[in-house]
Amino acid sequence: MGLAFAAVASGACARARPTPAPAEVRITSGEQLLGAMHDRYAGKWYRTMTFRQTTTQVPPQGGAERKSTWYETMMLPGRLRIDTDLERGGGTLYANDSTYLILNNALRRSFAGRNPLLVLGFDVYGQPATRTAAILKDLGFPMSPVRDGVWEGRPVWIVGGSGATDLHSPQIWVDKERLVFVRLLQPFVGDTTKTSDIRFTDYRPAGNGWVAARVEAYVGDQRTLVEEYSDIRVDPPVSETMFDPRKWNAAPHWAKSK
Repeated sequence: MGLAFAAVASGACARARPTPAPAEVRITSGEQLLGAMHDRYAGKWYRTMTFRQTTTQVPPQGGAERKSTWYETMMLPGRLRIDTDLERGGGTLYANDSTYLILNNALRRSFAGRNPLLVLGFDVYGQPATRTAAILKDLGFPMSPVRDGVWEGRPVWIVGGSGATDLHSPQIWVDKERLVFVRLLQPFVGDTTKTSDIRFTDYRPAGNGWVAARVEAYVGDQRTLVEEYSDIRVDPPVSETMFDPRKWNAAPHWAKSK
């Protein structure tokens, strides 16, 4: 998603540090895992977030690296606004089951589609687990089998895939201790013989939840995207108008007011 960590501001630092459960519960299905994720942080996870993102892109077919700054605003569940061109009024809006493309502060295109990273990294804590499971199934992610794994030296649950050697089929990886999403694998849309591999890394406490300060995307062995978050604020006041594609420029933007 639009998606390095400088600081957690606006009172977030004063909140209680999130703590893991004292003992691991055996997970046997994706639905059960999503339920455990939701229940761990029920009523505690932040509902809104804003952050600045340094975006480094490299085309999958190769080419020059491109850097840009994006400004992101989130309201859970289901809403993420990405201002990719703050001054000219350009960006992308994810609102529930639709995606909207904005140019010059006007809606240029819309289509059905969700951001699975928003669902797995954030919405799972802000809506019933049954709802999250239904969305993920609709996106093509299975709810079984579930197996143990290790990722970056930490134990994980892996939902989907046929076994340890399958790193291509749609599958979701979740940190066992923190119950946060860390990795998504699926066939790459542009060439299904290749694998899309997206990783949430560098998790830091954010209010009573967590935020991954760095997101990396790979196509096969090539890293094509790095997102680094800064100026992260949890539970700031956010206007609903910011998520209306036909009123893109109506609400004051937090990045413009500084």
